[in-house]
Amino acid sequence: MPNLLLFNKPFDVLCQFTDDLGRPTLADYIKQPGFYAAGRLDRDSEGLLLLTDNGRLQQRIADPKFKLLKTYLVQVEGDIDAAAIQKLTQGVILKDGLTRPAQATKIIQPNWLWPRTPPIRERKTIPTSWIELKIREGKNRQVRRMTAAVGFPTLRLIRSEIGEFKLGALQPGESQRLSTNLLK
Repeated sequence: MPNLLLFNKPFDVLCQFTDDLGRPTLADYIKQPGFYAAGRLDRDSEGLLLLTDNGRLQQRIADPKFKLLKTYLVQVEGDIDAAAIQKLTQGVILKDGLTRPAQATKIIQPNWLWPRTPPIRERKTIPTSWIELKIREGKNRQVRRMTAAVGFPTLRLIRSEIGEFKLGALQPGESQRLSTNLLK
């Protein structure tokens, strides 16, 4: 049975095992040989990343045609309003086309969330707010581009779920190994 690693990718870590510039990579955290990332998170994003030791499973998780639902917690600049949430749920026009409709809900900041290092920039005159955004596609920097397109730039982005897999209590840099029958 294929193995999976659920990994809480810290901010400023690359989703690769090597870097010619000496920046932090997965190799600084993942010590089990033979595991490869199934999908990506940008360097400035945090949260759940799945790694596997099985090529077919890696393709199944990363391939948009399998449409695994991905859940993000997003801190945005400004007090996001119902009109912006509605636009996100209908799909947003980006330079590379219309996004699929998302599930979007304004939420309060999760109390279990770890502090980010370094902290996000804070402006005394501009509030921030949080949304939970669920999408089934993965265009380059899609969530950030979607929130910017509706007038609320992303300040912090944390992926909390991919399909049935949840970040749970994993802290930044921690991983959990498990077996899966996702290929059935």
